[in-house]
Amino acid sequence: MNPLNIIILFVVFAIATIGYFIMIDETGVDLIVYNGKIYVMNDDNDTVEALAIQDGKIVATGTNDQIKQLYESRTTIDLQGRTVMPGLIDAHAHMLGLGTSMLIIDLVGTTSAEEIAGLVSEEVRDTEPGEWIRGRGWDQNHWPDREFPDHTVLDRVAPDNPVYLRRVDGHAAWINSDALERAGITRDTPDPEGGRIIRDAEGNPTGVLIDTAMKLVEDEIPEYSRAQKREAVQLAIKECLSYGITGVHDMGMGLETIDIYRDIIRSRDAAFRLYVTIGGTGETWEHFLQRGPIKGQSRNMLTVRAIKLYSDGALGSRGASLIEPYSDEPDNDGLLLTTEDEIYDVTLQALENGFQVCTHAIGDRGNRVVLNAYERALQRIPAHNHRLRIEHAQVVHPDDFIRFKEYGIIPSMQPIHCTSDMFWAVDRLGEERAKGAYAWRTFIDQGSIIAGGSDFPVEPVNPLLGIFAAETRQDENFEPEGGWLPEQRVIREEAFKMMTSWAAYASFEEDIRGTLEPGMLADFVIYPEDVMTVDASKLLQIRPDKTVLGGTVVYDRNNE
Repeated sequence: MNPLNIIILFVVFAIATIGYFIMIDETGVDLIVYNGKIYVMNDDNDTVEALAIQDGKIVATGTNDQIKQLYESRTTIDLQGRTVMPGLIDAHAHMLGLGTSMLIIDLVGTTSAEEIAGLVSEEVRDTEPGEWIRGRGWDQNHWPDREFPDHTVLDRVAPDNPVYLRRVDGHAAWINSDALERAGITRDTPDPEGGRIIRDAEGNPTGVLIDTAMKLVEDEIPEYSRAQKREAVQLAIKECLSYGITGVHDMGMGLETIDIYRDIIRSRDAAFRLYVTIGGTGETWEHFLQRGPIKGQSRNMLTVRAIKLYSDGALGSRGASLIEPYSDEPDNDGLLLTTEDEIYDVTLQALENGFQVCTHAIGDRGNRVVLNAYERALQRIPAHNHRLRIEHAQVVHPDDFIRFKEYGIIPSMQPIHCTSDMFWAVDRLGEERAKGAYAWRTFIDQGSIIAGGSDFPVEPVNPLLGIFAAETRQDENFEPEGGWLPEQRVIREEAFKMMTSWAAYASFEEDIRGTLEPGMLADFVIYPEDVMTVDASKLLQIRPDKTVLGGTVVYDRNNE
């Protein structure tokens, strides 16, 4: 053969070979997930059979044949008919609170003060005299008499240790005499602004403190060390991932906790997406006003661009601020923790500096105060995309629902609060006012979206419990029959949107997560059953098989 022809053939072969490898490189991906029912959770609620993932993002969706013909990967997940949902986003939770609750006495589900005393007694055996004993999770509404407890119950079992037990909602604390003495609380101690010291008929403190009164004792309790907090956060992340939660809107954090998050993420000790709200005005707020928001730091793992405020207290401890007094305590209309003017001032400051505002409001007066403040701020800085939020929006006056939609204010709600509270909510509110409580259907029908969460550790971490509550308005015992105020139920698709695409919108992240469309982060959860169509009662037993974050398996039930 002519030498020139040999050279030409060699060049042609080389070009073809290079072209082949370029083609393989262009179609090669990190992961292919196939052979399942994958809910995209877009507006049309499409389903597909397969995903192709590269560099932590979804590059294509389609049928098994389409994805396999277009892409190759050495790593695959055969779903074997299982169901995939976008990674769930808990839009209102407390990561450090969850983690530290795993280090102290768990009082959730206890049914009497005496049962709790028994748990405290067990803890006393392993605790040196003088050291603090802590717990969280009691709820007197689940006890036979539904009355607040007394310090004497704890005094009997812990005479030599101060005891501090937070109520399940975090808005009340039960303490013993040792703790009262250390805090200097006596019959002459006045109620602090925004708080109450519960007293007996003679005016003596009973050992229950409401809202800001808790700080009188908290100032005496040694803080957790940074190492303990770091351990607590990692425990919380692990717990969330095991339930298919790939991100959380974390409510009310300070500089140290945010720095711990940054350290964990940078060291890659855990993978998790955190949308952090700053805990009120003060040092941390001033720091971020100077620095500006953090948006999508460290591979979209950390965002800090919101501030958390409080309008009022909680309904269970009668601290929620009501327009009319409590039906079961006519001389009490709750506690307003922050004035309208104060909320307005901070909201204006936040909007001017690129921050979102998320304000806790439970009672109808508490919600109205926040709406008034927000509207005033939005009139000064008009826009429909500030996405101001009201956290809980639990009891809303009928005249105020439309104001959410009119100003683009997002109700951030926790469906499981409804089914936890429903057996006593009417006692607090009366039949007529209760119709405006936990009113998901009303919000959605008027055109609002709801950011869904759990408020853990106030409620369990498992998001499917909230999905079940949203759809049925029943508790885990399927009570009451037909659901409480069933006209406020939502359909399953809406319940999942609360914790996927709608939650992502509430944190300005709808372009990167919340659905399983091309270009989105590859965050998803694999379930053994079809959680969108299975009978609602079965949701209570289903646990994820795998949780995937950024295309990497971060939880596998087979490896527990």
